[in-house]
Amino acid sequence: MSAAPAVGSLVVDTRVDQLGEFRGVAGPYWSLRPLGGGTEWDAEPEHVRPADPKERLRAETARVNARSRGERL
Repeated sequence: MSAAPAVGSLVVDTRVDQLGEFRGVAGPYWSLRPLGGGTEWDAEPEHVRPADPKERLRAETARVNARSRGERL
């Protein structure tokens, strides 16, 4: 991925195999946040790829299920 994605885009940090939401650029790194909230982490852009459709669907399903249980994301 060469250009930074739009804020809020779902991406995967391939170094740690973790799905996250793109939050912005921090120096030479991209800031990513876990979907359920939590501590942001920095990833090197060359190790970040867009989430594929299956990963996006899984994330959205998890988010909807959490809301149905009354959890706040």
